[in-house]
Amino acid sequence: MDHFQENEFQTRTLVSHLTDEEQVAFYKRTYAHVAGGVLVFILFEYLMLQSETLLNFSLSMLDGWRWLIMLGGFMLVTNYAESMALRTADKNKQYLAYGLYILAEAFIFLPMIYFAIAYTENFDLLNQAAIVTLALFTGLSAVVLITKKDFSFLRAGLTVGFFIAIGLILAGTLFGFNLGLWFSVGMCVLAAGSILYQTSNLVHKYSQDQYIPAALGLFAALMLLFWYVLRIFMSRD
Repeated sequence: MDHFQENEFQTRTLVSHLTDEEQVAFYKRTYAHVAGGVLVFILFEYLMLQSETLLNFSLSMLDGWRWLIMLGGFMLVTNYAESMALRTADKNKQYLAYGLYILAEAFIFLPMIYFAIAYTENFDLLNQAAIVTLALFTGLSAVVLITKKDFSFLRAGLTVGFFIAIGLILAGTLFGFNLGLWFSVGMCVLAAGSILYQTSNLVHKYSQDQYIPAALGLFAALMLLFWYVLRIFMSRD
C-alpha cells in the first residue's frame, strides 16, 4: 500500500512543471472550486438560518466552555477534511471532505451571521465585509500568481501565530475578557499570510490533479479573513 502510494506520488506532475496553458487551466479549476465553495456556504447558511432549532442551538454554544467545545469540534473537522482531501486521489472522497468542511464553516459562522443581520436589520454589514474580504483575497492571490514567489517560508510563522491565537482565545473564554479590535486586526494579518502561503502552494506544492485540496486550503484562508473582517465591521460604533 505504501509502495503504491509512493509510486503514485512520484508520477504526479507538479503545477510548476506544467506548460503555461496547463497552469492557467489548473488555476481556473481551483478558483472555480473556491467560488463554488462560497456559493455552497451561502446556501448552507441560508438553510441553517431558517431552522429555529439549529439557530438556537448554535447561539447556546457561545457561552464559556460550550464555545470551546464547538471550536474544538470545528478544528477536528478541519484537520480531518484537509487530511482526507490530501491523502486520497478519489475525487468523490475529496468532494466529501470539501463539503464537510464547508458545512462546519457554515455552522460556526451561524451565530455571527445572525447577529450581523440583526445589527443592521439588512445585509449591508455582510456585503461590506464580503467586498473588503474578496478585494484583499484577490489582491494577495494576484501577487503570488504574477510573481511566482515561493511563500513556503511563512509556514513556521503561521504555525506559531495560530498557536498564540488559540491560546489567547482560550484565555479570553476561560477568564472572560474581550480580545478587542487589535486582536481581530492581528488575525486579519495572519489570515493574509495564510492566503499568500496557500496561493504559493498552488504553484509550488500541488500536482495537476489536486485542485480540490488546493481549493479547500484557499477557501479556509478566505473564510478566516472574512470572519475577522466581519468582526471588525461589527465592532464599529
